[in-house]
Amino acid sequence: MNNKELPFIRDMFDSIASRYDLLNRLLSLRQDVRWRKAMVSAMEIPETGNVLDVACGTCDVPLEIRQQKGDGVAVFGIDFSQAMLVHAKEKTRASGTHLIAGNAFHPPFRKDIFDAVTIAFGIRNIRDKLSVLKIFHDHLKTGGMLLVLELATPPQGFILSLYLLYFKKILPHIGWLFSKNLKAYQYLPDSVIHFPAPDEFADIMRSAGFSRVRWRKLTLGIATLYAGYK
Repeated sequence: MNNKELPFIRDMFDSIASRYDLLNRLLSLRQDVRWRKAMVSAMEIPETGNVLDVACGTCDVPLEIRQQKGDGVAVFGIDFSQAMLVHAKEKTRASGTHLIAGNAFHPPFRKDIFDAVTIAFGIRNIRDKLSVLKIFHDHLKTGGMLLVLELATPPQGFILSLYLLYFKKILPHIGWLFSKNLKAYQYLPDSVIHFPAPDEFADIMRSAGFSRVRWRKLTLGIATLYAGYK
């Protein structure tokens, strides 16, 4: 991220933090819950592993990790939005999740420490994807796993036409109604539409050093789950 886009993205998420969970459930028809469950279910970690969730937002992913993997796992969440972390702190107070205010390019940890790194709906907001993926790779133990969950554009056809109608015409106005931030929900479809195709993003992961890279489309191609290993 350069100096021009970082403040815009951070300010955008700060402004919608109080309604973020509600709008995620509403705008995705609760599919976001299902997608996070699928990501955590695919995670391969030891019972006492360490996990870093990047762009943790209000901490839905760390809470799902606790739910599925148990209390023996140490979970760290990092985000650059202070408002998101305020809401995350309230949600995770009893879970033992460690929250850090910080940038994905400068995680305050030594290298080779995590058994898994996750990022859900955050990688599209990072312009220099290759560099940040290399940083994730550096912070994983050998054999550690990266899991990336991201919104996607369905294949050509009737589903795509309906998706674009909803995503570009209806969703921004619903988002504005609840958050009063139209710009944020106009940015959302643009960022998804311009995200690399699955095979292209998988190649970026390989260029960052990941092996055994695979991906799986979810809910008619509306989201994609990527996995790779160090």
